[in-house]
Amino acid sequence: MPDNRDSKAKDRRRVGRPPAGAREGEKVKDYPQLSIRVPVEFKARLNAISAVTGLAQWRVIMEAINCFNDDLPKSERDLVDGLSERLLRAG
Repeated sequence: MPDNRDSKAKDRRRVGRPPAGAREGEKVKDYPQLSIRVPVEFKARLNAISAVTGLAQWRVIMEAINCFNDDLPKSERDLVDGLSERLLRAG
């Protein structure tokens, strides 16, 4: 009698959430951690934005940093880009 347990196990979805990194195939747990202290009203606002939009808190913060960067004058954006690239290469 054939054993179908192996094929059933392969067809089943994995338990838990799927990987949710910023790019395809990345996992948030593999990202470096950042710890910051903010006033309680900003933590409450971050929680509220996350709840209302359904976005993870790290995504909200990432979008805020991108918006801040986009509002910088071009000369400062260029400096940020250059420094970011050097820091990434340095590891």
